[in-house]
Amino acid sequence: MKVIVNHAKKRLEAGELALGMGIRQARTVDIAHIAKTAGFDWLFIDMEHNSMSVDTAAQICAASLMAGIAPMIRVPGHEPFHATRLLDAGATGIVVPHINNAEEARRVVQACRFPPQGKRSIPGLLPQVLFETHPVAEVVSAINQETLLVAMIETLDGLENVDEIAAVPGIDALLVGCTDLAAEMGLTGQLGHARVAKGVEEVCAACERHGKFAGFGGVYDEAIMANYIQKGGRLILSGSDLAFMMAGGRARTSALRSVSLEATSKIKTA
Repeated sequence: MKVIVNHAKKRLEAGELALGMGIRQARTVDIAHIAKTAGFDWLFIDMEHNSMSVDTAAQICAASLMAGIAPMIRVPGHEPFHATRLLDAGATGIVVPHINNAEEARRVVQACRFPPQGKRSIPGLLPQVLFETHPVAEVVSAINQETLLVAMIETLDGLENVDEIAAVPGIDALLVGCTDLAAEMGLTGQLGHARVAKGVEEVCAACERHGKFAGFGGVYDEAIMANYIQKGGRLILSGSDLAFMMAGGRARTSALRSVSLEATSKIKTA
């Protein structure tokens, strides 16, 4: 049976960094190949903070499977259908925001894992096995293995309960949402603050105790990112399509305006 590999999970299991690209603006399937060529391992298809339709997300998931990059969906809430519809369409990972306690984490597992690990409904043929027909028990076992379930720790309650969340069977990784966590601490925008850094350290330690992967998102200052990687972060949301486009655009306009100013200055002094 041909099962499409979750490239992010493969990286993590090898002890390497799994680098993700956030998708907020892209609406066409070629973003999967673009991100793969740029060196990313997974797409963070952000359905919490953009207006993308389920159908568009499903198309990007299908393209990602063929491009060799893991399509992972950040769902907008805790309702099971947010996750299961995209899993059925080809997503190989689900990122759930604002997990506050172990009970919420267990509900994620119940919704996203096929029996016996969870209670996810078994559909028909699935893109993760190229729509081939195989014994159902083998298919659900293989897809359970390749699906990466990620709980986001971005509230004070979540941080306080991080050890019990990390202990939940079926949760693979904890991802610190540094922007929201800093805001809850009364440190809005101070993503490198010592209290935020301590929070990242606590999450990484809980993951190490319970055999889970740790990661973070929202931090794009390279010095801070390096610090949090040194603390144990491996699942890294490295930036978004919007941020990369803005950075590239600003760099180009700045460079060209500098050339224009230099040329103007030479003409005036000639």
